[in-house]
Amino acid sequence: MSKSRNWNVLVTERLIGLAAVAAVALSAFQIWQGVTATLAAPIFRPIHISWVLVLIFLVKPAFHQRHHTGLYLSGRLADLACIVLTIWATWHISVFDYDDMSFLLDGLSSSDKVAGVIILLALLEATRRTVGAVMSCLAILFILYALFGSLLPDAIASKSFSIEEMIRFHIFSTNGVYGAPLGIAAGVVFTFVLFGAFLQVSGAGQFFIDCAFALAGKYRGGPAKASVLASAALGSISGSAIANTVTTGSLTIPMMKKLGYKPEQAAGIEAAASTGGQIMPPVMGAGAFVMAQFTGIAYSDILLVSIVPAALYFLSSLLYIHLMACKLGLQGMTQTEKIKTVLVRGWHFLAPLIFITILLMMSYSPVLVGIAGCASILAAAMVRKSTRVTLPLILQGMKEGALMALPISVACACAGIIVGVIGQTGIGLQFTQFLLAMSGNQLWSVMGLIALAALILGMGLPVTAAYIVLSVMAVPALMDLGVSLLAAHMIVFWLSQTSNITPPIALAAFAGAGIANASPMKSAVQAMKLAQGFFLIPVMMAHGHLVWFNDFSTGAFVLSVVYTLGLIVAFAGSIEGRLFNPLSWLSRGILFVCALALAFLDYDLVNIVACVGIAVLTLLNQILPRRQALKVS
Repeated sequence: MSKSRNWNVLVTERLIGLAAVAAVALSAFQIWQGVTATLAAPIFRPIHISWVLVLIFLVKPAFHQRHHTGLYLSGRLADLACIVLTIWATWHISVFDYDDMSFLLDGLSSSDKVAGVIILLALLEATRRTVGAVMSCLAILFILYALFGSLLPDAIASKSFSIEEMIRFHIFSTNGVYGAPLGIAAGVVFTFVLFGAFLQVSGAGQFFIDCAFALAGKYRGGPAKASVLASAALGSISGSAIANTVTTGSLTIPMMKKLGYKPEQAAGIEAAASTGGQIMPPVMGAGAFVMAQFTGIAYSDILLVSIVPAALYFLSSLLYIHLMACKLGLQGMTQTEKIKTVLVRGWHFLAPLIFITILLMMSYSPVLVGIAGCASILAAAMVRKSTRVTLPLILQGMKEGALMALPISVACACAGIIVGVIGQTGIGLQFTQFLLAMSGNQLWSVMGLIALAALILGMGLPVTAAYIVLSVMAVPALMDLGVSLLAAHMIVFWLSQTSNITPPIALAAFAGAGIANASPMKSAVQAMKLAQGFFLIPVMMAHGHLVWFNDFSTGAFVLSVVYTLGLIVAFAGSIEGRLFNPLSWLSRGILFVCALALAFLDYDLVNIVACVGIAVLTLLNQILPRRQALKVS
């Protein structure tokens, strides 16, 4: 090995070691702040994002070409310079005196402006390294709009703000970078990401996967159905559909292929199931906490409202998987563990999930609930000698949790810039008016435009960031058309998930394709078919009864659930061409018409007739082939 190569390895090892220490320290700091709440938001949020930026500059080098010593080392020197400047700027912002007379009379000093610019540039660069260039460019575009909005055509023009006004609003306040999105990421989201990391290192994650296979493995298409159940359990907590696809898919995808599923089908099934984890209570990725902050509705209420739609989504996925297995003539796994055996081995891992769900429903602070969940995981692991967690594993969990939270924190901080500019310039109102004008004030047209916007934003933004941006701009349009506040947010949140499974940039499907050695685009098409609930269920939410809050009516809610089930069955049968058995073209046409009626005609009589028609066709599809078989025999 050359001397220059030795230098590269030495520098890399030292920085990785430093990053590990910093990551563990960040987790410890977050736990301390969560328990004591010592630091106020104007101090805590800058420290949190500064720590995150430092970690990113340590683990994501400017140049990855380690074989080119000069370039690599110069990049690492630049990274260290970024770290020093970020720490200085954060210190300057944290000790800033908002009551100082010179600030009130003269505004920001030169050093204040420099500190603000440093934080903005460091955040944009860190976002580029972790989330991607698209989000950084989008944030830059919004900054330029705020600076030069008065030069644009009248239809999209706004007041232009000076650099000092931008820095005051976005850095020296809790409106921009340090606004609500970062507050959520730095608080509750971080603690639940840490909870997910402890689930993995304790072995609880494997227990839930084993439970899924024990419950569903022996049935037709078993590994695929087990994938859905495992992803429902783990995906809610992981916070990332892509991470969940990789985690559970590494086990489920090979088993699906072995059973007889095509590689693209296996990848699509796992991607659709893992994406569904993001809308599954009790954690729902990070979305439920963001929604609670934006709507002012208690998290426990959002959790309750989310249970039935999430269950309907997973039922729709299981239906498609069953139809696919019937079409391919697949059976279940020949050998599976009994659920009793799995529960005896790992029953203690159920306690932490039950514990945090109860605490959340009792409206305890979500941050404290997340920390209590981490402690309960470690306590549960101590029940059996085989699962006891040692100090090195605890430190590994703290390190992994901090590293998994990095892209979420920078994405939310960067989204804070976008949300801040929307509020500062008033462009959100213009976007709402544009949506209403383009759609002709038709609800379904608005939802189509929002779905398209979600897909475009999702190509470059993480799901949480896409939801934050879309909710600020699109929810008012839905509310203007009579959709309730909570239903509007739920619709936008669900549609924000679709970029993970919809071509051309379906990152969860692409991750599954990598494991399955399948075509990424074909995998994305399969994922989109299996995840049709993401498109159908928001349509039913817009009718107003599937998502309830203050105006709950048992009868209307039950009818909404029945209509949604009918829509799912009708759409699946018409697209796949079979239910229990193959369908004729006439039957498929009737099912498709029934699906359209349920989706777009909000009249109980029409919807009941459509559901009866679907039920009759389903029964005939099951009974007639059996009678014909009996006659032949």
